[in-house]
This record gives sequence, C-alpha cells and structure tokens, in this order.
Amino acid sequence: MNEAILSVVHAGPHVTIQDAGRAGLMRFGVPSSGPMDRASHLAANVALGNAADTPGIEVSVGGLTIQCLSGAVTFAMAGGGFIVEHAERKSSSWNIATLRAGEHLTIRRGPWGSWTYLALAGRLEARDWLSSASTHGPSGLGGGRLASGQHLVVADAVVREDREGAIPCPITARPRQEVHVVLGPQDRFFADDSVAAFLGVPYRLTNAYDRMGVRLEGPSLKPIASLDMPSEPIVRGSVQVAGDGVATVLLADHQTTGGYPKIATVLDADLDAFVQLRPSDMVAFRAITPEQAIERARMRTAATGRYLTAVASARGSLAHRLMNENLIGGVVDASRPHEDALSGS
Repeated sequence: MNEAILSVVHAGPHVTIQDAGRAGLMRFGVPSSGPMDRASHLAANVALGNAADTPGIEVSVGGLTIQCLSGAVTFAMAGGGFIVEHAERKSSSWNIATLRAGEHLTIRRGPWGSWTYLALAGRLEARDWLSSASTHGPSGLGGGRLASGQHLVVADAVVREDREGAIPCPITARPRQEVHVVLGPQDRFFADDSVAAFLGVPYRLTNAYDRMGVRLEGPSLKPIASLDMPSEPIVRGSVQVAGDGVATVLLADHQTTGGYPKIATVLDADLDAFVQLRPSDMVAFRAITPEQAIERARMRTAATGRYLTAVASARGSLAHRLMNENLIGGVVDASRPHEDALSGS
C-alpha cells in the first residue's frame, strides 16, 4: 500500500479537515459543518479525480505549511487567491502538483479570498464523527483542527502527473460586494425604514468572523417587536439580528436553532462568494423574490455542472484543451484581482 506521511510545520487559526459536510442531522441538533466555500472544495476534488466528498484541508488566511516526510502524493488547490510555494516555485491556489519526500508546501494569503482547499490524491486518514470527517469548529469534533507538529497520513497515495497544472478559476469563485437575499422569515419584526436601510446601505464585515458566522457593521436594525418568538430551525445564510440591532450572517458551523429574528436569508448560490470576502470588505444586499431565487439557483447549478465536467477531464483531453482556450465562459486568472467579479452581476 502506498502512503504519504506529512508533517504540519505551521497551521493558522481555523485550518481544519473538511469533507462535503454532515448532512441530514440538523433535526437532531447536529450542525452540518463542511467547507465554508463548498464550490471550491468540490472543484479541488473533482479536478484531482477524487470523489466529491473526499476529506481535504480547509486553509484560512492564517496559512499552512506542511512537509512530506515520506512517499509522494499529488495535490490540488482551489479557492481564494492564495499564494502557494512548492518545490522552489510560486503559483496561485488554483493549481495541481505533486508533493514528494523532503519537499515543503506553503500556503499563505494572497491578493483576495478568505478560504482555500487542499485536496490530496488518496485517503487522508481522519477521525469520523457521525459518519463525516468534517470538523465542527467550536467543538473540534470530526477530523479536527490542524496543529504544528501533527503528522498526517495519506493512505493509497497516488501520483497523477496527467492532472498537473493550473485549474481554471471560475468568476463565480471571486468575492462579491453584492449578494442576493430573500427577505424574511421575520422581516415583520423590523420597521420599514430598517428594512430599507438593510437593502440600501452597504455593510462592513467585522473581525468577528469565524466558521459560525460573521457580524456586520452598518445601520442598526433593532427589532420593533419584543423578542418573544420561540426558537426555530436556522439555515446557512440566515441574517440574524440580535436585540442590539447588530446583524450576523450565519455560516457553516451555525447553531441549528435560534430565537432571534432573521431579517433575510442570503441566497445559497451566493454564499460561496460571500465567504471569500475579508474583514473590512463591504457588502450590499439585494432583495429578490423566492421565484427569482429558485431560478438563480437552477442557473448556478447548471453552470457549476458544466464547469465540473470540464475540469474533471485529464489534461490531454479535448475538453481541457478547449478550456485552456477559454471557450468555457467565466474563467479568470486567479492570481490577479478582477474587478468584474466584485460587481455582483
């Protein structure tokens, strides 16, 4: 059996093992967790030839450095505009290469993005919790947070030289300064001018940002009714407002129930781009109808399917050559800031 043994030299905050998530258990009070940017996690696995739910490593802006102690394994990086240093070469985070014994791989923040994903061609040995290796950040349950000095074992490690090279970065992977929301389910708890302010004035992301959610800085949204509503289920993307009028967008490790009113819900198709914003970035919320949200979700699903079909092909295929000629729309250079991606179109 081929295996690669990796040593963690440095791991910043919120660097964790994540698979596709712990689905179907929220009714029992268990968060789904999984990657903050689900599309990029999926792209890294698919481009490498892995199953979609293969566990990998989610890297925050705190960065990660690992050393290969023995063996060799091909890896893929996708998500954010991070800087990757490997084998005396520097590249963007949208790339596939092979890590060999004695080599270091360093991932650090680049010009844009908050999260990137390291997929490995093999089986990353990690603890399961309720049939998933996804790490629940607040508790550490699941595959867990990475720490300096830790050893990682990749069983059935494979070298896939036919997949090495750049992964096209879709424009939908970029952070967006405008995201779509559907108002409610408790917008009735807020005065009309508060709802108008929420939709009319950009908010700033604060440093209170982790895998559970991010607090926003902007116009106060104090509820006009007493907060006596019963606790109810919460979904990823809920914009929850506490009694002090501060809004929080709930993310991958959000609690499963809550009693604060939700003024709106961010469209699921926009959340992957939203989480790539950084603290101090501005974001505006644009209201659409539920029917429009469904249509946008269908369009995003179709576009994602086309992209994944293209990147799943080995490098010598016709599909990959066409993609390199940029005949698949919405592909940009991940190493450069791209203004169009911030327009929210």
